[in-house]
Amino acid sequence: MNTEKKEIKVSVRNLVEFLLRAGDIDSSFFRINRAVEGTRIHKKIQKAQKECYRPEVPLKYSIDYREFVLTVEGRADGIIEDSDGVTIDEIKSTMSPLEIIDENYNEMHWAQAKCYAYIYAVQNNIEKVNIRLTYCHLDTEEIKYLNKSFSVEQLKDFFDQLAQNYYSWAKLEYDWQLERDESIRKLTFPFDMYRKGQRELAVAVYKTITSGKNIFVQAPTGIGKTISTLFPSIKAMGEGNTSKIFYLTAKTITRSVAEEAFLIMRKKGLKFRAITLTAKEKICIKEKSSCNPADCEVAKGHFDRINSAIMDILAHEEELKRETIEKYAAKHKVCPFEFSLDLTLWADAVICDYNYVFDPRVYLKRFFTDKGDYIFLIDEAHNLVDRAREMYSAEIYKKPVLKMKKEMKEIAPKISKALNRINTFMLNKKKLCNEKGFYVSKEGDKEIYSILRMFVSECEAYFAKNENIKAGDELLELYFNALAFIRICELYDERYVTYVEIQENDVKLKLFCLDPSYLLHEALKKGKSGVFFSATLIPLEYYRGILGGSAEDYIMSIESPFNLENRKLLVADYISTRYANRERSYKAIVESIWNLIKCKCGNYMVFFPSYQYMNTVYELFGSEHPDVKVHVQAASMTEEEREGFLALFVPQPDVTTIGFCVMGGIFSEGIDLKNDRLIGTVIVGVGLPQVCLERDIIREYFNDRNNAGFEYAYMFPGMNKVMQAAGRVIRSETDRGIILLIDERFTSRNYLKLFPREWFPYTRVIKADDITKFANEFWNKGDT
Repeated sequence: MNTEKKEIKVSVRNLVEFLLRAGDIDSSFFRINRAVEGTRIHKKIQKAQKECYRPEVPLKYSIDYREFVLTVEGRADGIIEDSDGVTIDEIKSTMSPLEIIDENYNEMHWAQAKCYAYIYAVQNNIEKVNIRLTYCHLDTEEIKYLNKSFSVEQLKDFFDQLAQNYYSWAKLEYDWQLERDESIRKLTFPFDMYRKGQRELAVAVYKTITSGKNIFVQAPTGIGKTISTLFPSIKAMGEGNTSKIFYLTAKTITRSVAEEAFLIMRKKGLKFRAITLTAKEKICIKEKSSCNPADCEVAKGHFDRINSAIMDILAHEEELKRETIEKYAAKHKVCPFEFSLDLTLWADAVICDYNYVFDPRVYLKRFFTDKGDYIFLIDEAHNLVDRAREMYSAEIYKKPVLKMKKEMKEIAPKISKALNRINTFMLNKKKLCNEKGFYVSKEGDKEIYSILRMFVSECEAYFAKNENIKAGDELLELYFNALAFIRICELYDERYVTYVEIQENDVKLKLFCLDPSYLLHEALKKGKSGVFFSATLIPLEYYRGILGGSAEDYIMSIESPFNLENRKLLVADYISTRYANRERSYKAIVESIWNLIKCKCGNYMVFFPSYQYMNTVYELFGSEHPDVKVHVQAASMTEEEREGFLALFVPQPDVTTIGFCVMGGIFSEGIDLKNDRLIGTVIVGVGLPQVCLERDIIREYFNDRNNAGFEYAYMFPGMNKVMQAAGRVIRSETDRGIILLIDERFTSRNYLKLFPREWFPYTRVIKADDITKFANEFWNKGDT
């Protein structure tokens, strides 16, 4: 093999599935990929084998073409070496009746095993190899074996034909990578100059990637974090340090920022394929998603057309956004969601939600089954703490269980009986609740695990016989919830608690992940480097720990690039917004808002810790200042309503407009009102999350570990919301504005320690008139 040639890699599974797939998308439940049960069955079968059985054997084989080297690699489920020779074992779990499974059941199963057999035969000079397909029924755990023997010549013919069929695709990838890497070598930073701190960040990201570490970066709003992380990552790709970049976000709006960054670099000559993944329910062509050929015209025959669609889009597009994917999906009559997932294999960068990498329920298994050389760029990383807790937790409610138990009594008695056991279990747990209506245990519960597995098994048998079950059916929802619960049961350790809570006329049982650091750390191992960045990653040591970093990983804090003379930070610590003092605070807050806005006509936002607090102050403000235009954030707003709300903040306003909003809500981060579209922000309170059972459980857990329970459960998340809201004001070099913090706690030592560097110096105001005095001084200074 010529080691100087460029290597194109493909896994055995992806190779086989890509070339041999055909027919319909069909999510009928006997075909569903039950990863949890399948993995368990694999391990159980492997452990039951004799000593001559070697499980999970890695295999790799390279083919030298004229232009490049194609490397095919994978992991055989098992290899047996005994008196009968060498046998490659391929294990498959199924819900299909074993009697219908014969040697013609699935061509791809044989193909996968034949690839492993050929690689092993060549590398070990073997003339003949046996192949055994081991089918295990998930319900009964009965096993059926199918056996065949092949000569190395037969295997070679098969493998060579497969590789030859893949050649045009490998050549496409080879030609693209040459073109891409050449453009990367020529690419310079896409702006005339670096902003203050931007070059420093880009260099740190590059060094982090080349050293295979992780980095946690607190970088202020406006520094250009997206381009400063993407540019060095792309440069690292051009030098062979990574094969794929994952740009992970929590919100749709930040995905568009990444798309814009790629577009800017393409205009500078970069050749780069970046795909944006859109949630299935948003991109589905049907009003109600149903991936069955009987219900969906693109599901029928999807796999017969999909490779033509892929070849077409790759030949003409680099920017694989939602609109582009939908256009080509319509042209070729394929499912746009499945199409987008396939395109991730051919993309250089994937822009997607956190869950595609971290969530055990939906992560991209085509990349993260084994370790890769991937780069994870995690935007607005402060959001990942609570998102990770959500991903690694699971819950079930009693009320839907009881309802479905009654409905299925005549239709499917076995399912009804399984649901009855779940319902009884929940009733027994309810009896353990204290007078406050909850019960907490540090132990997992094996009983609920086995009960839910029985329910899942009965459902799958039922679904296999009743293929008219569709998404949205209540039984289906219960089934998926049970699967999720089982999956989390298998992750349960000392970082979890189990709690039962009575909620009005229902009972909730939850496996609650208190500390997601270990599971995030394990997920990060699937790649090469993680770059966590946010304007509010304070304190850095806390975020490095809770987000799965280690002491070896880097932390970095960057100063604001903006002139501090353009920003005035006022702290009104003469007002207490503590819960016990709120009624006495309303009038003082109204007075403070008025004393700020009367100094300059313009657009302002006021952020409150809750809707109730906001609405009470709004009513009082309206009665005292009826002529001021005040708009209030609604508890739930459509995308059009959000856009309409932001459109009220017009440039060069001739009247003052105020938006009353909630901290931690849709308007407190991710929005970009530059220049005079927002000139002032008032933040009422220190943003503490509402006291609740889960927050108190987190506090108790971390008190036991590091005596910082209140900080981890309440203070750090609260102050993060404050900093995010404050960050709405100064968005560019030319922005000018005032930030007014209202609460007595802001000037205490514990909170001052959490202030970003650019918040110093701040101005303390001790009475309402001081707000007007200092605001006038600030605006008059700017006007001279």
